[in-house]
Amino acid sequence: MVIKQLTRAENRSRTECRAADTIIEQLEKQIISGTLPDGATLPSERDLMRQYLASRTVVREAITTLTSRGLIENRPRFRPVVRKPDFQNTLDAIDGSVKHLISQPAGVKNLYESRIFIERMLVRDAATSARKSDVESLTIALSKNKNAIKKPAEFYATDMAFHHVLYRIPNNPIFPVLHHSYTAWLEPIWIKMPRSTERNLVDFHSHEAIYNAILARDPDNAEAALSRHLNAAWEYVRAMIHEED
Repeated sequence: MVIKQLTRAENRSRTECRAADTIIEQLEKQIISGTLPDGATLPSERDLMRQYLASRTVVREAITTLTSRGLIENRPRFRPVVRKPDFQNTLDAIDGSVKHLISQPAGVKNLYESRIFIERMLVRDAATSARKSDVESLTIALSKNKNAIKKPAEFYATDMAFHHVLYRIPNNPIFPVLHHSYTAWLEPIWIKMPRSTERNLVDFHSHEAIYNAILARDPDNAEAALSRHLNAAWEYVRAMIHEED
C-alpha cells in the first residue's frame, strides 16, 4: 500500500512538471517574440490557471522558473512583470546565486581572480585598439579620479568609472554589463575597506600607469600595470577579510 501511494505521488509530480514545462515554453515564446512586451504585467495566476487548465502549484512553478531565467521580475504582493531578455537581466537573475557563492570559502578570491583575468585582456585590447574617443574617455576618467583623491566616497566612484571605460572599449555590450555585475557583487567587500588619501594616491598612480601604457600602445606594460594594481588591491582586501575571520 505504501509503495502504491509513493508511485501515485511520483506520477502526480511528473504530470505537474510536464504541465509547468508547457506553460514555461508558451510564455517564453510570447516574451521573446514581444507578444508579451517588456514591462507588461503577466496575467494573474487565476487567468493562467484557466488558460492552461493547470493548478496554482503548476502555475507558480512556471513563474519561478521564468524568474530564474531573467524573463520575469517577481516581487511579493505585485503581479510579475515581463523582462525581455538582455545581458543585464540575465546576470541579475543569477545575482542571488553569486552572492551565496562568494560567501563560501575562497568565493571572493575566485570571483576577484576572474575579474583580473578579464581586465588583463581588456587593457591589452585597449593598448592595441583604443580609438581616439576611447582615449578621451580614459583621460576624463583619470582626471576625475585624480581630483577625488582627498574625497573617499567620490574616489571610489571615479575608480569604478575608470575601469568601466576599459570594459566599453571593445564595443561589445556584454563587457559593460559584466563590469556592472562585478561592481555590485564585490561592493559589500569594497565598502568595508578603510580609505585614506595615501591609499587613494597609490591607486591613482596605478591607474595612471595603465593609462600611460595604453597611450604608448604597449599591451605588455598595460597588462603588467593592471596586474600589479589589482593584485595589490586583493592583498589589501585579503588582509581585511582575514582580520574579520
